[in-house]
Amino acid sequence: MLERTLGASGYEVRTVADGGVALAALEQSVPDLLVLDVAMAGIDGLAVAQRVRSKGLALPILFVTARDAVPDRVAGFQAGGDDYLVKPFATEELLARVGALLRRTRPLDRELAHRDLRLDPGARRATRSGREIVLTARESALLELLLCEAGRTVTRDHALREIWGDTNALASVVDRYIAYLRRKLGDPPLIETVRGVGFRISR
Repeated sequence: MLERTLGASGYEVRTVADGGVALAALEQSVPDLLVLDVAMAGIDGLAVAQRVRSKGLALPILFVTARDAVPDRVAGFQAGGDDYLVKPFATEELLARVGALLRRTRPLDRELAHRDLRLDPGARRATRSGREIVLTARESALLELLLCEAGRTVTRDHALREIWGDTNALASVVDRYIAYLRRKLGDPPLIETVRGVGFRISR
């Protein structure tokens, strides 16, 4: 299920059956993100994370597990995990957490680019075809989110959680800021509406 869900959202995914194979795979290539089930066969997820950290690998680790007690969560973080997702979970929450972990590990000084658009998230400055675009803090954050998720749909709930830190806010606030961005970015349009779901920048 994880492989299908992440693959359908544009991620390149490699899956393994147990902890020992996971460690062997990491010797060959290090992914951008590691998703570990705590209760894997053989070497469990906690032990895999501990070995990953002992090797000095700084890739983000997301645990998925049915264990939701506080001591279990603490054990996950102490083993080197960056986030902890309890089963059963919604697909949207999985994708939101994966996206957040990947953005968190992106260098702050890295410029984001798409076609003729450039964004410097740190300076909140954008240019399109050389034309400078002045952005507010939330406009810049929303554009950064769309660019980081280019090719994947950003739901309104995801945007509210990431930019406004509040899923109880009205979804219309996202639509309003998308309209601001579209007006500032100009033609041809870069931001598409995915009816009933959210918005995306196509690859």
